[in-house]
Amino acid sequence: MTDDSRIDLNLFRVLDAIYVQGGVTAAARALHLTQPAVTHALNRLREHFGDPLFVRQGNRVLPTERTLAVIEDVQRHLRGLQGALRADADVRPGTLDMEMTIGARDLLESLALPALAEAFAAEAPGLRLVNRRVPLDAIERGLAGGQLDLVFERRLRVGPRVTSQYLFDEMLVVVMRRDHPLAQGELGRADYFAARHVSVSPLGEPGTLDVLLANQGRYRKIQLVAQHHFSACEIVAAGDLLLTLPRFYALKMANLLPVTVRPLPLRVKPYPTFAYWHEAREADRVHQWFRQRAIGIVKGLAARAGPPHD
Repeated sequence: MTDDSRIDLNLFRVLDAIYVQGGVTAAARALHLTQPAVTHALNRLREHFGDPLFVRQGNRVLPTERTLAVIEDVQRHLRGLQGALRADADVRPGTLDMEMTIGARDLLESLALPALAEAFAAEAPGLRLVNRRVPLDAIERGLAGGQLDLVFERRLRVGPRVTSQYLFDEMLVVVMRRDHPLAQGELGRADYFAARHVSVSPLGEPGTLDVLLANQGRYRKIQLVAQHHFSACEIVAAGDLLLTLPRFYALKMANLLPVTVRPLPLRVKPYPTFAYWHEAREADRVHQWFRQRAIGIVKGLAARAGPPHD
């Protein structure tokens, strides 16, 4: 590694872009630079670190151990510099021209994204929203690296540099077609276990409820496994299967499809949902405005759905 105290800090923007984009060409597009300019910057970084930094594998480049060792610090400092530039600036939403990336599962996307899109289209038409599905074990890394700006998710185990804010409690309910034989009166525990069910599992693994039941020695009759909750609701609306899913989404589906929502006849604790962001964004005035507005919208949606009822 060369000792160069005058190294151009813009080189680290190139390092970050290649790491995030997975290639020189894609990084050049993201930075609005020519490919030769990005290649030249990468060569300067390689000379500085005495390491290739990236090695090609197929159509992508993969980071070396040296890059992996420094990239988190590089990304954190880049975010900090960007936040410092905006820390004292007045936020004028109508003039923003930028992209914000949120992380939300499909159910929360269906709940939150239409309302977020409507609000920001009116207030900040130059703000582009991207929702990205990220594995739970990659959320903290995505927040630290700047690939995610804000995440809506259930309670997560995260490090001290990730800040969270409670949003609402969610509970499970049962959806069935409106004229289902079990739609009248109280849905009993015995009827629930005697019925046939749809389960939603994108990867085919048992859902959280079935894991909890299995630990108690109880099992539902799973007739069908779907990848998406909406298609599962369509299946339920046309047949005799039951579907167990979060209440807020179930209430939305009851307004779109001929289904009814019934309380789950099992003792399952409600689960809290939180907003998560990285501490490096705390002083970023634009991020402050965005997250406060987004969190307020999502909490408002949950409040308007009203308290659970039997």
